[in-house]
Amino acid sequence: MAVIAALSMNAEMYNEMTYTKRGTTFTLVAQKAQAVQLNIYTEGTGGKAIKTVAMKKGPKGTWKAVVKGDLKGRFYTFNVKQGGKMLGENPGMFAKAVGVNGKRGAVIDLAATNPAGWENDKALGYAPTDIIVYESHNRDISVSRKEARYPGKFMALTEPWAIDHLKSLGITAIHLLPSFDYASVDEEHLDRPQFNWGYDPLNYNVPEGSYATDPFKPEVRVSEFKQMVKALHDAGIAVILDVVYNHTMDINNSNFQRTNPDVFYRKRADGTYSDGSGCGNETASDHPLMRQYMIESFNYWAKEYHLDGFRVDLMGIHDIETMNLIRKSLPEDIFIYGEGWSAGTCAYPAEKLAMKVNTYQMPGIAAFCDDMRDALRGPFNDDHQGAFLAGLAGHQESIKAGIVGCIEHPQVDYSKVNYSKKPWAAEPTQSMAYISCHDDMCLVDRLKTSIPGIGIDELIRLDLLGQTAVFTSQGVPFMLSGEEMLRDKKGVHNSFKSPDSINQLPWDNLQKYPQVFAYYKGLIALRKAHPAFRMGKAELVRKHLEFLPVGEGLMAFRLKDHAAGDQWNDIIVVLNANKHACMVDVPEGTYTSVVAAGKVDLDGIRTTTTSRLEVAAQSALIVHN
Repeated sequence: MAVIAALSMNAEMYNEMTYTKRGTTFTLVAQKAQAVQLNIYTEGTGGKAIKTVAMKKGPKGTWKAVVKGDLKGRFYTFNVKQGGKMLGENPGMFAKAVGVNGKRGAVIDLAATNPAGWENDKALGYAPTDIIVYESHNRDISVSRKEARYPGKFMALTEPWAIDHLKSLGITAIHLLPSFDYASVDEEHLDRPQFNWGYDPLNYNVPEGSYATDPFKPEVRVSEFKQMVKALHDAGIAVILDVVYNHTMDINNSNFQRTNPDVFYRKRADGTYSDGSGCGNETASDHPLMRQYMIESFNYWAKEYHLDGFRVDLMGIHDIETMNLIRKSLPEDIFIYGEGWSAGTCAYPAEKLAMKVNTYQMPGIAAFCDDMRDALRGPFNDDHQGAFLAGLAGHQESIKAGIVGCIEHPQVDYSKVNYSKKPWAAEPTQSMAYISCHDDMCLVDRLKTSIPGIGIDELIRLDLLGQTAVFTSQGVPFMLSGEEMLRDKKGVHNSFKSPDSINQLPWDNLQKYPQVFAYYKGLIALRKAHPAFRMGKAELVRKHLEFLPVGEGLMAFRLKDHAAGDQWNDIIVVLNANKHACMVDVPEGTYTSVVAAGKVDLDGIRTTTTSRLEVAAQSALIVHN
């Protein structure tokens, strides 16, 4: 594997199309092919090939053809012959531009897609301690916004209303659900009602056409994605892409299978395809060709589109070695995090997979902390079961684990943590703190389901309380778009193909519940202003974060002695899930509250000298001296 690692740093295997006005070079890695046919088309769909070229085999199973003349605006496919039969036309495994619905590759000049000022644009380089993630879907965020010029499109995120909202909220990074070319939306008929999250990969290295203003013109989706990135960067907002290398839409029709049959997928001992993704297949990151593909694809997105980070879907399907090689191949300031689990059993040893429990073996890579998530609001597999926010006992250690960033801490008893019986992060920034995300009930729906009869006032109190735990955690905070406006999805747990009426953001709620947005904004401002909440190093957390003894329904901790150089000496955070006010013993001192009873004011709400703090029912209290 050392050979593969060295190759990944210094050479490309998958540069399948290189355009110049004088001619275009096509290459394809098809190791066991008997022949490869290149077809050139006038259009992205329909019609017959205007030119067919027999590609020549070179070293290491690489096939090559040079077609003279200016092919800009033409389309192409490869057709591999193996085992005496043609496997089917496809745009190759690493197309960088495609026609409508991604069936044919497109010849474009990538440099011509760069927006004005692109040469000066770059990843923002935020440290993990400065990252506050806002998870969004390109369609959800804009389709119901009245003044949006480009509802549901990449370009919506270049519009003033979108930029102003994100800047006002204060987040520093937007996580875009899969925005590569995926299979389930018919780009030729966007007038028909269609929706999908996009976790069904077709062409991994091309932006999705349904988010472009014209999916028939290959250069448009590329250019508009770049315009979106630049607009967000200009606003100081990093861009993180959700990537789904763990499976393809299907096997038989995938570009992988039509190029290198059975090389890119894992099989069980009996010869059947393994299905750790729960989608019918799982890719084989441990195979040199797939490993190299992933390394190059990550780097291509980072370099061509100036991305700031990646969220790795079902990261637990990929092997640890591949994830570490990807991490090493990218600049240090590109942030990587993922789901530290799979959706089923993988045909690969669990101890070698990038599971959450193995996060400590992957420096610079973070995983989602479902320990704290479910301890706050209830388990993923039972929407009706509550936890801490519902006033149920027994969840304190799991919340404590999340608060310290899932590192070793002398006051966290991991034998009592719900899912993790030992620390799994070497540094707190390897833990993503969250309470909701796209593929589950949003927080409002979960509170309604797990607390029967809950009214709007109680719902808001508990919503704000839960997010206080997230934004004061030493892990990297992560929130679902729309939570700041009390979003609901009509109780739908898995809305991956639900209509806009379920998934769209309720922008009118900003006027209806202004206190919710104000609280989220205040919490984010508090975190950004005070390094005590984002110390970044395990030794600092163990030194400066101390849990205070409290009863059930309460959580309290102190950030002491100017933690991480904070201007405040001691900061005390108390979370009260009880339906009544509670008293908490603290060291005698003069304290100024900055969060109390659903309000945030960094300049101070009230100052008092005391050794006991009163915390209002179902709310958080944060004080300092």
